[in-house]
Amino acid sequence: MTGLVLKLAPKERVLINGAVIENGERRSRLAIMTPNANILRLRDAIHPGEVNTPVRRVCYIAQLVLSGDADPEEAKLQLLRGIEQLSQVLTDHDSRTQLNAATLAVIDNQHYQALKALRSLLPREERLLSARPS
Repeated sequence: MTGLVLKLAPKERVLINGAVIENGERRSRLAIMTPNANILRLRDAIHPGEVNTPVRRVCYIAQLVLSGDADPEEAKLQLLRGIEQLSQVLTDHDSRTQLNAATLAVIDNQHYQALKALRSLLPREERLLSARPS
């Protein structure tokens, strides 16, 4: 993640390599220069009780790696299996593009990028789940 720039709102919290950092009273920008730093915006975090759909489940695994609560090597297989399962359902071009990006990111141990790609599928999943008959 060399050169990642975080734009933080006032009082926004972010988890960087296991440490919670809170922004001050003003908007700010942080440049993360350390390669492979684990970054998670807490406003984007999925809480355990919210892991109730297939995409959220896979996102949560990537999030656990970023928070330091899961071993990256142990999570890799789970992530790749989860992405493969999602690819069997989300077959449109845009979803395939994001799933491919997530796969490549997991293989390269870029869990932030994997989470970013997977999170982009959440609105699509929500639409699909809301369209299903009761």
